[in-house]
Amino acid sequence: MIGVIVPAHNEEDVIVGCVERILAASHDGRLNAEPVELLVVADACTDTTAAMAARAGAMTLPLQARNVGAARAAGAEFLLARGARWLAFTDADTHVSAGWLAEQIALQADAVCGTVAIDDWTPHGSHAELLRRHFGQTYFDVDAHRHIHGANLGVSAEAYRLAGGFRNLACSEDVDLVHALEATGAHIAWSSRPRVTTSARRVARASGGFADALIHAVAQRLAPGPAEVLPLGAAL
Repeated sequence: MIGVIVPAHNEEDVIVGCVERILAASHDGRLNAEPVELLVVADACTDTTAAMAARAGAMTLPLQARNVGAARAAGAEFLLARGARWLAFTDADTHVSAGWLAEQIALQADAVCGTVAIDDWTPHGSHAELLRRHFGQTYFDVDAHRHIHGANLGVSAEAYRLAGGFRNLACSEDVDLVHALEATGAHIAWSSRPRVTTSARRVARASGGFADALIHAVAQRLAPGPAEVLPLGAAL
């Protein structure tokens, strides 16, 4: 069984679309009808995220941690206990492609670090075009990249357990896990084949995460003095 985990904190505006895309990916013929179980971890939600996810077809797990690392870890443990042999992770503000899961599995690695695409920069208003150009200049959406995204990550159950799983970190929990995987000697595929599209929203759910990185990039480009093209980071 393949398990998919989505941590969510007050994501009622986007969770249905996220769930629908994952369920579509679960029907890819290349998975040979292997069962896929989708779990939304509703972490400290005060809105209808859990109810909407359940109506859309996901299992839900309530949590009161307000911590994305804890949410991913709780979801992983829940699905491992149900027999998952592969864990795939994405975010509530992300749409996975129809081939997302099949591409992860096809890479035959212990873990897969995928890339992200952004198709709407308008949340950044007058800075949208500046940020779009910055992303295009500094982000490498190719195989052998070194980006790390919780929105596009997969790992075998065996490798996950050996690495010790997600730690209860408020941000960069995905980077921490990948570093732990590297320390165990896991075979990691740094691939652009599993496709996802994520949001460029300005309000971060996890301080220090992708939304904050985008805001920081704008600030850097607008700072006085010579423009320094700083990458969005190898581990975002």
